[in-house]
Amino acid sequence: MNELNSPVLWTIAGCEIGFWVLVLGGLTLRYIVRARRAGMVALALVPALDVVLIAAVAIDLYRGGEVGFAHRLAGIYLGCTLMFGHRMITWADERFAHRFAGGPTPHRVPKLGPERTRKEWSDFYRWLGAVAIAGAVSLGLGYTVADDTQREALMGVFGTLGVITVIWLLTGPLWVAGRGERTAGGQ
Repeated sequence: MNELNSPVLWTIAGCEIGFWVLVLGGLTLRYIVRARRAGMVALALVPALDVVLIAAVAIDLYRGGEVGFAHRLAGIYLGCTLMFGHRMITWADERFAHRFAGGPTPHRVPKLGPERTRKEWSDFYRWLGAVAIAGAVSLGLGYTVADDTQREALMGVFGTLGVITVIWLLTGPLWVAGRGERTAGGQ
């Protein structure tokens, strides 16, 4: 099957679009329209998108869909939305509050230094949480709705997760910590 025609890939794209529609819509309702309750309802609907995604993958596997990139990406996407989604919503909320409600200027983390290093490690630990979720989702789907061939293909996600984790570690917290120490030592 052509990956671009994958219903799972289209569901992931729809969930990402839906995420931003709900977040920006909820914040618009909260800060511009001043309908706080309606804004809260829109933001509370964000996790429903995760349920839609898992259901779409499970249904596709149950119907015998050939496991491809999109099926493995779905678990990673879910892990990232669960581990980073709240932070992204908070980031957008701070900017809306500043722009439309006189809130304080959003804090910017410096490019180097201890605060940046802490943030990079925090992001990396969140990524490890996303890895655990992606692995659990893949194993759960693999042992509940997938057949043996689908399960084996789903398990390919672990190699991808390992590569991403090593790259993130090297280019994130270790890189920033190393640059910060060289900069501090060179001054």
